[in-house]
Amino acid sequence: MISAFCWGSADHGQLFTENDEPILSPKEVKLNIDQEVKDVVEISCSEGHTLIVTSDGSCYACGCNDYGQIGHDSAKKLGKVSSLNNQRVMSVVAGSQHSLALTEAGEVFSWGDNSCGQLGRGQVDENQAKQPKVIKTLVTYHIIQICSGNNHSLALSNDGIVFSWGANNYGQLGTGSSSQHMDIPQPLLSIRGIPVSQIIAGGNHCFILSMSGALFGWGRNSFGQLGVNDENDRNHPTQCKSLRQQRTVFVSCGEDHTCTLTQEGGVFTFGCGSHGQLGHDNTNNEILPRRVMDMMGTVVTQIACGRRHTLTYVPETGKIYSFGSGSCGQLGLGNTDKKTSPVFVPCPFMSSINSKSPRAMEIDGTSHIVSRIFSGGNKCIVLANKINSQPASQKPIDFREDGMSRSILCLSDKLTEKVGSLNAKDNIPHEVEVEMEKIFSAAACLNASFLLPNHEHFTTSPKKHGLDMDQVRDTFGKLAHISNVPTIQKITNCLECYLLPSLPQSPPDVEALRLYLILPEYHMFEEPKKFSTLIGPFANSILNLDKPGSKVLDYWWGSLKPRYFSRILSLYKQTVIYLLQLPQSQIQTELFSRNIHIKFSLEIMKKLNKVNEINGQIIPYNHFYIPELRDKVDIRADYVNWVQQSKLINSPPMHFCDYPFVFDGPAKSMLLQTDAFMQMRVVFIGEEAIDEGGLTKEFFLLLLREILDPKYGMFKFYEESRVDWFNSDSFEEPVMFYLIGCLCGLAIYNSTIIVLNFPLALYKKLLKRSPDVEDLKEVMPQLGRGLQQMMDYEEDDFEDVFCQTFEISVESFGEIKNVELCKGGSKKTVTKSNRKEYLDLYISYIFNESIEKQYTAFSDGFLKVCDSKVLELFHPLELQSMVIGNENYDFHILEKNTEYKGEYHRYHPTIKIFWDVFHDLSIEQKKKFLLFLTGSDRIPILGMETIKVIIQPTQGGERYLPVAHTCFNILDLPTYEDKQSLKDKLILAIEHTQGFGIV
Repeated sequence: MISAFCWGSADHGQLFTENDEPILSPKEVKLNIDQEVKDVVEISCSEGHTLIVTSDGSCYACGCNDYGQIGHDSAKKLGKVSSLNNQRVMSVVAGSQHSLALTEAGEVFSWGDNSCGQLGRGQVDENQAKQPKVIKTLVTYHIIQICSGNNHSLALSNDGIVFSWGANNYGQLGTGSSSQHMDIPQPLLSIRGIPVSQIIAGGNHCFILSMSGALFGWGRNSFGQLGVNDENDRNHPTQCKSLRQQRTVFVSCGEDHTCTLTQEGGVFTFGCGSHGQLGHDNTNNEILPRRVMDMMGTVVTQIACGRRHTLTYVPETGKIYSFGSGSCGQLGLGNTDKKTSPVFVPCPFMSSINSKSPRAMEIDGTSHIVSRIFSGGNKCIVLANKINSQPASQKPIDFREDGMSRSILCLSDKLTEKVGSLNAKDNIPHEVEVEMEKIFSAAACLNASFLLPNHEHFTTSPKKHGLDMDQVRDTFGKLAHISNVPTIQKITNCLECYLLPSLPQSPPDVEALRLYLILPEYHMFEEPKKFSTLIGPFANSILNLDKPGSKVLDYWWGSLKPRYFSRILSLYKQTVIYLLQLPQSQIQTELFSRNIHIKFSLEIMKKLNKVNEINGQIIPYNHFYIPELRDKVDIRADYVNWVQQSKLINSPPMHFCDYPFVFDGPAKSMLLQTDAFMQMRVVFIGEEAIDEGGLTKEFFLLLLREILDPKYGMFKFYEESRVDWFNSDSFEEPVMFYLIGCLCGLAIYNSTIIVLNFPLALYKKLLKRSPDVEDLKEVMPQLGRGLQQMMDYEEDDFEDVFCQTFEISVESFGEIKNVELCKGGSKKTVTKSNRKEYLDLYISYIFNESIEKQYTAFSDGFLKVCDSKVLELFHPLELQSMVIGNENYDFHILEKNTEYKGEYHRYHPTIKIFWDVFHDLSIEQKKKFLLFLTGSDRIPILGMETIKVIIQPTQGGERYLPVAHTCFNILDLPTYEDKQSLKDKLILAIEHTQGFGIV
């Protein structure tokens, strides 16, 4: 059984009594409504009147009726608002002198004072204003929440739109203007996309609270009640940034102060504190949210603000605390004193944890458990469950869990299952159809869906999206299997016609960006034919995001698991392929549309590629390749135009060379050849023999092997990693490094693989990219790993790890708080706060400062030969493969592609023996065979398929060795009949042959 306890101002009968004297202590009131006791489910209080909603959907009111705001004639008696008899009322709010009611049908009725347009019904005469009437502007929306300040109001629709109307002298309508009032509800477009969980109004200021705890306020800020660190009014929603990570779940506002409740049960207050209503043991104003320290150690689950006072409820003890003005007894302490700190209100309320506690206070042999607290104006009302010996059947409302029970629509499992249960020919139920259409037409609804469970989504930030991506994929996977085609068509149409066109360039908050991760999981994005209506417009929305929004999306993409990141890439990669394979059109509009959507897709891929590289390759870089380009695009011409575009007045709108990550090995090799032909090539007249590549390879092999010999001291060989790096102590002149750089450049332009055991860091530097800790680990694995581990150690452990990594004794660490970073370099205190800076400086020293003279000369020589735009097209790994090849061996492909001459063929006995012997060799022996036959033991960037081997018979019998013509990749193979003899001769040939000559 619900009971009501009241205290505070009663001068207008607003506390259900005809006595005008204030009630100084909690008093139980019998709510005899229509001669019967009904359960009350909601109460709203203003300075002069009170509104009540009962469980049967009826609305009752009492108190001041100067403007007809109670809806009936018996001012000091709780009476029914009979004009709402045909409606089932779910919620009510009391403004200063007007009232609102929200019905089960989602309609809003208003009555009372309309001097500032606060009824939202336009201009109405006085008699009409006293009668509850529907706000017609809102009837096309389903409203789920309403709230009201002194002379203005807000409403929230189930598809996430916030409306405001009424007075605007402080900018409390949030429309960007502080001019005249508005008598018709207006949508707040500046916050569209934010998944709103609660709308709140104070005297002349307002807030919206997002699903993940972001608080945006506007209106009067004379006392700092917006919490934005100043006292300037705002006429547009402004985020209270200091509360972003506090997990705010509920907000309540007084006349000029604000109170917030966190998920952990903490209370923060800010704004006017002149009456102690902030609870900070003083009467100061606070322009930033400040925690009520006296409430720490307790878990608060409900808060409520009156005009100049605040209530909090702690269910574990059953206690209600109040602080602020007590001028009308609104603190319930039996006097009219003000309190600047929370004080226990003596009430007969028991702990909700243990309702049988013998310590529970009793009145007339009964006890009570609080259901919900209300406050407004200068009064308080508490609804409580009356119990005897049995525990209460109804637990107290917990704002941390229940919050505002009326939430905006989201794509829930329940709704998905309803849609999934439809057969192919079923008509979709109207209510389900409406919900689906609203969800896929409103960004806010999608952004409210799929939030991480257990309140983890409250960590949402520019670097954390707060989404359960597994649930996203699971839900959209179910939608993909729906057999009811009209449903899918409606969803797709909503996205194309309503959602995508509504996406703003400057999202109001990071929570408005979640749909950019959600939508790619919708299966219709897998249909490239939707390039102009769905895929392209979505890409355009991403590309049009302002810099902050685009940066957030980059962070979020970078945090995705490979399977989700790959999907986004796949959607746009296959769109490019689809558009390239369409028949050529002579219609200019079609051609333009096709090209612009290719560009959209490539730009998204470019953005993804950048994210992929910054995050250490979420997926391998070669997943971006589009091999079809070589067949569908004249990439040679594209490269020429790209190189010359700065000279052209009307260059083409797009060059594929602007997106080099889509070119595979063969395509980039083709571009390299094109660039080589564009430059002058030197050919010597009267060459002694034709070189098909092998001679050149062996020339470079022997030359570089000699140059890299440690005896010259130009390069340092690291045994642990088996790589070479520039020797910072080399005595050689820079000109020698310059010549080696030239040789490397020549090798590239001659499409020749050379043996150069440099780490990837060299190729990063040549492409103007910075080496990182992974590069340090490649050269000096143990040191690199040690430095990386130091990043994760606490301060105490850090000293041990640092000393072990750099072979410094722990005893001496205390004497070298300033650790020398590098030879001749600066010194830096190695502490937890700057160890990242130390790591960066150390890496920079190894790869930059210490070898600046040697590398600069090498780079100058390399760029002397390769100084062209073609280098810009390469990934460091690709450039490395161009220089030294790779080790992606597939020797079965080598066998498959081998040609035979003379009497030899695939099934010749000697050939069969040869391949049996070859496949039995170790990997090192096979690599030596490649070196013996082709002049290199590595594979060209184009793959094993490009190594064309020819085997031909030779006379002389089994006593002769195989002979290699490295210029032509030809193997002279005697006609061996014995397997062992062939094996011995082959191994002898590949183990002891070096140099080249003319055969």
